[in-house]
Amino acid sequence: MTLTGVHVPLITPFEPAGAVAHGVLEELASEVVRAGAAGVVALGTTAEAGALDAAERGAVLDVLNAVCRRQGVPLVAGAATADQLRTLAGYPAVTAALCLVPPFVRPGEDGVIAHFAALAAASPVPLVAYHVPQRTGQQLSAAAIRRLAAIDGIIGIKYAPESLDADAVELLTDPPPGFAVLAGTDTLLAPMLALGAHGAVAASAHLATEEFVALAGAWRDGRAGHARSLGHRLARLSAALFAEPNPTVIKGVLHAQGRIPSPAVRLPLLAAAEATVHTAMRTLSTLRTL
Repeated sequence: MTLTGVHVPLITPFEPAGAVAHGVLEELASEVVRAGAAGVVALGTTAEAGALDAAERGAVLDVLNAVCRRQGVPLVAGAATADQLRTLAGYPAVTAALCLVPPFVRPGEDGVIAHFAALAAASPVPLVAYHVPQRTGQQLSAAAIRRLAAIDGIIGIKYAPESLDADAVELLTDPPPGFAVLAGTDTLLAPMLALGAHGAVAASAHLATEEFVALAGAWRDGRAGHARSLGHRLARLSAALFAEPNPTVIKGVLHAQGRIPSPAVRLPLLAAAEATVHTAMRTLSTLRTL
């Protein structure tokens, strides 16, 4: 199985009193799939997974498992430990687990490889590594990612570099066979797709989902002129949505649209400033009028 297309890492919507809004989560997932998303991601960074307790995490998986089974699309679930991975056996829609490169400890490339080999051996589902060095502090070379790709049970990577350096170009232009490279830096989606990414995991695709799906399709089909124009506009939208820590601006826009009952996030995040949300709304409106 090779993951392709645009996958949306869903927020966790909260009621004004603070509880998870399960019905709203179900509708958000259904909306993005109807708009063409290839699948959804549960319990990622965008979902504020670290601020959810075990019961809330389980309930989120229950909701999204049901939606993805009904819609016939893959569900990728965030998991950080072997115990969290084992629980995924109870969710038939989960086709892969998204596992973060170990943060903070900076174990080096050999340590990262050993860590993922152990997780893959314990997991009932294939793994997608999540490489986001600006958050983890751990850089991985293209050579190290090829070593990850050689481990049984690791089928891809959410690749979220801060810039497109020589390692990024090497990986994107010559990915390991059967290994999905999914663009994970929203403002760089267009150039990463142009270089050869198989798809994307894009929080920005909560909004303008159809346009993000069209962007991936245009690069896949070789329609470079259309892809370049659309990519420029979507990059500006992503920049506006990431002007404050993710997912605060996305939640602010979704609330302004009436799609979620509250823009609330959980500490240590704070809600986005009203002016930032308005800027994102204007950028989205401009995108839709062109």
